[in-house]
Amino acid sequence: MGCNSCGTGHSGGCKGGSCGSGCNRLEVFDWLADLPVADNRDRCKVIEVSFNHGSRKDFFRNESGLQIFKGDMVAVEGVNGFDVGQVSLSGELVRLQLKKRKRSETDPEMKRVLRIASDVDLSKWKETKAREKEVLIRSRAIARELKLDMKLSEVEIQADARKATFFYIADERVDFRELIKVYASEFKVKVEMRQIGARQEAGKIGGIGTSGRELCCSTWLTEFKSVNTNAARYQNLSINQTKLSGQCGRLKCCLNYELDTYLDALQYFPEHADVLETAKGKAYLVKKDIFRNLMWYSTSESTKYYPLSIETVKEIQEQNKMGIRPETFETVEIVSGKPKEMEPEYIDVVGQISLRSLERTSRKRRAKDREKNTVTPSDRQNPRQQSRPKPQGNSRPKNQQGQKNRHKPKGNRPGDK
Repeated sequence: MGCNSCGTGHSGGCKGGSCGSGCNRLEVFDWLADLPVADNRDRCKVIEVSFNHGSRKDFFRNESGLQIFKGDMVAVEGVNGFDVGQVSLSGELVRLQLKKRKRSETDPEMKRVLRIASDVDLSKWKETKAREKEVLIRSRAIARELKLDMKLSEVEIQADARKATFFYIADERVDFRELIKVYASEFKVKVEMRQIGARQEAGKIGGIGTSGRELCCSTWLTEFKSVNTNAARYQNLSINQTKLSGQCGRLKCCLNYELDTYLDALQYFPEHADVLETAKGKAYLVKKDIFRNLMWYSTSESTKYYPLSIETVKEIQEQNKMGIRPETFETVEIVSGKPKEMEPEYIDVVGQISLRSLERTSRKRRAKDREKNTVTPSDRQNPRQQSRPKPQGNSRPKNQQGQKNRHKPKGNRPGDK
């Protein structure tokens, strides 16, 4: 039993997203599924069931003791009927999820598992799912006719077609009492209106973000924290609403991912250091660089930026408190975009040498090897001359003198007749 819509192409499938394909952002990997239990009486009798392709999930009590495993389709109690969902979690790991949600196994309001979904249940469930798109289009037209300031984003119909949940977005409070009456008479269902935010709507629709990957809200992000412009200021980002906003029209959730790291690093920077008094005038803080522990200042007289270390800024602050204004700045020399003292090697967070430093070292080694193996044109013509000592004065080496005499005619030799 595999996921037929799995994007990885594996025949086994992930049954809803545990392979990382992103088809179910509410998927939980059951790493305790094969854990043997000594006593069946201690086995957790609650399972977790997901609905509508993982957009919603809830807990249900398995009172009848059915053998239910992850990936099975089950029929559970609904509103005046039944609903069909896929088991996303079973076994001992459900207790941890219940504790996280602050719920109990003996909750009397928890609904029950009716049976394993039969072929009739699955066929009825597929019919209602195919009907959801038509209901969504018609419901939007009705809301437009009633001139309601709201936007319908999704409709979820129960498997037995007795209840429909309409998810909508509205900036202000909407009086939809008349709308519910029209929906009930039009679609012959019990109507439930549920308001969601723009981030939840983006998660339901999905899409591709500026990073080139699927949206976090549609793949793995389930809890949405508030994001404000202070998160961008702490990270020295330009306050550009167009670049900082996501497809939902709100500030990007990823602004909070590295915010804690920046806040921890900013603790070591001096406070109230926006303005420094110097002999030439005031120096204003431009930005804080937490990666190099530098603070960049500029003066009103020139457009040049001065990189100062944290220790230098603290010293200038102490001097300003005593009424002393320094003449010049002790700036940090920047070499190829980095401070001079940080140039030799860069060690990353996990304590491993970065790939850039390894590439730089290998490039220097190759250059040295090329210098050793380089041969000049003169060395190619007379390679032995480089190791031969130069003659001093008019003296000639013996081998040269012998070579000269060897080429003389025999008649000119001493003693020849």
